[in-house]
Amino acid sequence: MAEPTSRFLSFRVHGLDCAEEVAVLKRELGPLIGGEANLAFDVLNAKMTIAAGVRITPAEIVAAVARTGMRADLWRDGKADQSGDDLHEGYRRAILTAASGALLLAGAGFQANQSGLRSVFLEEGTTSPPPVALVFFVLAILAGVWTVLPKAWIACRRFRPDMNLLMVVAVIGAVAIGQWLEASTVAFLFAFSLLLEAWSVGRARRAVAALIALTPPEARLVNPDGSEKNVAPEDVPIGGQFRIRPGDRIPLDGRVVEGTGSVDQSPITGESVPVLKTSGDEVFAGTINGEGALTVASTRLATETTLARITRMVGDAQSRRAPSEQWVEVFARYYTPAVMILALCVLVIPPLVFDGAWGEWLYRALVLLVIACPCALVISTPVSIVAALAAAARNGVLIKGGVYIEAPARLQAVAMDKTGTLTLGRSEVVEIVPLSGHTETELLETAAALESQSTHPLGRAILACAKARGLALPSVEGFRILPGKGAEGRIAGTPYWLGSHRNLEERGQETPEVHARLELISAAGRAVVVIGNDRHVCGFLGLADMVRPEARQAVADLRAAGVRHVVMLTGDNRGTAEAIARETGVDEVHADLLPEGKVAKIEELMAKYGAVAMIGDGVNDAPAMGRATIGLAMGAIGTDAAIETADIALMSDDLAKLPWLIRHSRRTLAVIRQNIVFALGVKMLFLVLTLLGHSSMWAAVAADSGATILVMFNALRLLSAKRMG
Repeated sequence: MAEPTSRFLSFRVHGLDCAEEVAVLKRELGPLIGGEANLAFDVLNAKMTIAAGVRITPAEIVAAVARTGMRADLWRDGKADQSGDDLHEGYRRAILTAASGALLLAGAGFQANQSGLRSVFLEEGTTSPPPVALVFFVLAILAGVWTVLPKAWIACRRFRPDMNLLMVVAVIGAVAIGQWLEASTVAFLFAFSLLLEAWSVGRARRAVAALIALTPPEARLVNPDGSEKNVAPEDVPIGGQFRIRPGDRIPLDGRVVEGTGSVDQSPITGESVPVLKTSGDEVFAGTINGEGALTVASTRLATETTLARITRMVGDAQSRRAPSEQWVEVFARYYTPAVMILALCVLVIPPLVFDGAWGEWLYRALVLLVIACPCALVISTPVSIVAALAAAARNGVLIKGGVYIEAPARLQAVAMDKTGTLTLGRSEVVEIVPLSGHTETELLETAAALESQSTHPLGRAILACAKARGLALPSVEGFRILPGKGAEGRIAGTPYWLGSHRNLEERGQETPEVHARLELISAAGRAVVVIGNDRHVCGFLGLADMVRPEARQAVADLRAAGVRHVVMLTGDNRGTAEAIARETGVDEVHADLLPEGKVAKIEELMAKYGAVAMIGDGVNDAPAMGRATIGLAMGAIGTDAAIETADIALMSDDLAKLPWLIRHSRRTLAVIRQNIVFALGVKMLFLVLTLLGHSSMWAAVAADSGATILVMFNALRLLSAKRMG
């Protein structure tokens, strides 16, 4: 008995391009590993994962996969051994398909030359093609069905009919009644549709693989003696320093230790404007340095960079299937056997009950088998989902599964945190009110000098304002912090103090005029810092967490996108919250909320509106995000907790991506519905035509292959989703 696996076992399955192959693998492996629930598939990367704790060895898995006509090897270090095997398989399939098509044309041409053009298009069942044409047709059939014969045989042996068996049966039946041209046509067009199917999945695969290619193959590591050498990013330790020249891609996440430059972060965040980076700022793997050289200290290993985690999550997203994808899989599971039973009824009932001609109804049954092939149906949805996920990732929106790509389309209400979501999450000085003969410059210099030794967020905002104005700060003597109140110290021999409105009241220096002005500033949602000395109040500063420039337009765009209600949920005081609400145009405000209070409000919104999104920072708002229909993390780049917590992560601090996501989700759903309706519509049309005797086998297979091609190209349109700017 094999020992239970202590970790997940992952395999690359060569030939895994479609949901049909997934169904075959589930049927073969499910009984060996305790049920299909222990299996997960990523069609995008041709990856199969076996759950931990299953008593089976890798060799047994490889052998079981081989019995399906596919081949598996272990997935190592995040990727399997891809030593040209997949490329070889692709070339082999393309060559066989091209050969089938060429031999079909040769056979048809030779038959037309020998027997006349009429014999090609109006071939009688009793008319045999010339011997040379017959050889061409036989070779065309063999080339067309060569890659599907093993799978068809396995399906037949296990009494599990699939589309491969349908096609092979149709070809054999056409040969049996002497329809060599049609048999060759069916074989070629089916091979061609499979080739296009593999190409479409490959294109979606490459769209996500392009994320991996964003990381350069080498990093310029700085040695202790100052020299440089090129090494693989995997060889750079945490804390190791590397240099980035102008125009280079950054190989690892890190922090700038020397230099200044603008970095294009659009490959990860979708931002169109480069971000200025200087000493102490974070940079991320895959982004592009503009002008100026940078020296960066690595903060993460190559396998744990933000880009590496994004790439893994986009791949893992394939195992979280969308509702429509699950529906199609269940439908296809019952559809194929039902079609074979229907074809059998078409073959048997008319001749036995209504004295129909056996040859005629056998032909109609074969046409029915051809048109009933579910290929167009089963491929359309997964390709749509993969394309939508890849397009979102390119736009800086990380969606963690197909189940979450559909959810935004149904949103009726959106709840938002205030700090860091509707606002920038950092305070700025927005008002300077000097009193008692002081000037704005004197007041700001005094406040900044006292705050120069403080770590309080408001203090940092005051220092930033003074620095922006180029003020020279006087020295402070005897500085001390007054816990919960403020700070004090002597400047040029004069004692000064700084603190809150409450501190002013306790000192007894507040006048009615000062009180009225302070209340007015507080009512506007601003924090107040009062500055004074022993003689009088020198003045006060009003600070505010600035509203994001795009916030008001984003809220308006949400309504335009069909969201009925936009709500702010915040732990901040009501005055501040209502001021922000007025500025951004949200419909409803709930302030002074603890985390459990936010959860309660989300539950109320869900009871009233159904589908509700919660957008926050991914940490403090995690309970509410988990309770909502979907949780979105704002500005998740570089924030491990935000990326891990949310269902969807907006990688940049751009609230405008939320309306874009809703539109993208609706476009994805529209494409999926178009594909399903079109694929089923074509089949129903030809089903009726077949039963009425107005369809032929080559027309049916052309229609089926054409439907497959059209739904795939329709799905791949999602890759060209408009990039956020």
